[in-house]
Amino acid sequence: MTARTIGIIGGGQLGRMLAMAAARLNLRTVILEPQADCPAAQVANGQIVAAYDDADALAELARICDVVTYEFENVPVAAAQALAAAVPVYPPPRALEVSQDRLVEKSFIRDCGILTADFAAVDSQGDLEAALDHFGGVGVLKTRRLGYDGKGQRVFRSPAENRDGAFEALGGVPLILESLVPFEREISIIAARDRDGTIACYDPAENVHTNGILHTSTLPARVSEATADLARKAARAILDNLGYVGVIGVEFFVLPDGGLVANEIAPRVHNSGHWTEAACVVSQFEQHIRAIAGHPLGDPRRHSDCVMQNLIGDDIDDVPAWLARPGVLVHLYGKTEARPGRKMGHVTQIFD
Repeated sequence: MTARTIGIIGGGQLGRMLAMAAARLNLRTVILEPQADCPAAQVANGQIVAAYDDADALAELARICDVVTYEFENVPVAAAQALAAAVPVYPPPRALEVSQDRLVEKSFIRDCGILTADFAAVDSQGDLEAALDHFGGVGVLKTRRLGYDGKGQRVFRSPAENRDGAFEALGGVPLILESLVPFEREISIIAARDRDGTIACYDPAENVHTNGILHTSTLPARVSEATADLARKAARAILDNLGYVGVIGVEFFVLPDGGLVANEIAPRVHNSGHWTEAACVVSQFEQHIRAIAGHPLGDPRRHSDCVMQNLIGDDIDDVPAWLARPGVLVHLYGKTEARPGRKMGHVTQIFD
């Protein structure tokens, strides 16, 4: 049975693009988001203005929707589990549990047979000292929960670097230290799995980050077909092990020999997949809606080479120039205030 009304937890730009994709398929969407007139609600059929863990709001969402999804991975797991007792929730709450804790995530990825950086749990300054010594004095220290776009991280690039107070400087919360990976480039793959277990993978994108935030995604990525196959194989293993339904983003480091080290997973549509709306017949957003609503997956093949670029903060002032360029798709997110580090939109340049 296919769904007709889709609940979306989260009201940002990803929820907005999901609602737009659903509307093209004649499906209704209802947003659960505490901010009124959020970007997603501007294009959806309705909004429940409430916290993500509000019991009455969750009950109402389950009552009026045939299926519920989410646009970000920090949805309270308990809320997703409560919803799942009343209405299908895709991706499954287990995907949230895995992705919300970097230590759990890294362990899960390894259990799927996929290479990761070495890692160690850090729950005190003493743990950090020991882990850094084990990793030769270098590594990336991260909060286990809630960090994104480079937030909640510190990089140790030299054994001589001062470590004093580093644990407390990141909030004195549970941390993870990851070894530094000598990579040549970063790529990501967007993949989808439907209710019957059918999987479709998009081409891997080559990503460049600035200040911890994705700046560009370029297609095709400068990797061999063997490396691309490794990315697709890893995505399939993750999707199957989670019993996943919907779209997922998986980020990798590419080693000099073409091998891959998985960095992290995102159980949702992903910034590095925005290019699909311009260079594929079926975008990642439509693919996600198809998967969770019970429709067949679409063709993920790319018909054009392209570069997707995020518009961050004052980059929004460049929109008139982008609109004047041929072969450019401009997508703005309905945000009224441009702040440093805030994603205001993106543009995708298509190449013949």
